[in-house]
Amino acid sequence: MKNELLIVDGYNMIGAWPELATLKNQDRLEEAREDLLQRLSNMAKYEGLEVIVVFDAQLVPGVTQSYQKYQLEVIFTEEGETADSYIERIAGEKNNVITQVRVATSDLAEQWVVFSQGALRVSARELYQQIQKTEKTITQHQKEIDYSAYRRNSPWDKTQLEVLNQKLKELSKKK
Repeated sequence: MKNELLIVDGYNMIGAWPELATLKNQDRLEEAREDLLQRLSNMAKYEGLEVIVVFDAQLVPGVTQSYQKYQLEVIFTEEGETADSYIERIAGEKNNVITQVRVATSDLAEQWVVFSQGALRVSARELYQQIQKTEKTITQHQKEIDYSAYRRNSPWDKTQLEVLNQKLKELSKKK
């Protein structure tokens, strides 16, 4: 089975996802980036994906860096390089026999370039839906774990709980 690598065009997601676009329109771009990174991190950890998030440095002049945050690789391109050109280059380099690259962007031209390199493409909307689905699954899984832990720590088995519940109903009726 191949390793999966998801490369995300950060500002493309911010412009397309409703909650993040709202933050961007309120001049709260840093909060939008932070929210995007947290949501991608949760999905990456739950699904066992490696994720690289790429931002154009032109929206944050003077910032050219690469760092790890929330177990994601976050990259701000150099001032002369767009996120699109960086993503196209890195997708071609990383896509090989061992690694299947998926690129998340709604930029049609970029989708065609990465697709021609053998990488898969995911639109901003598709990734947003995948994130929402994963968040629901995580919440449901968390509830199941909490419930099973509750039952596991109970001194009563299922039959005893049913008997106790019946007694409670009988006592409640006598009042």
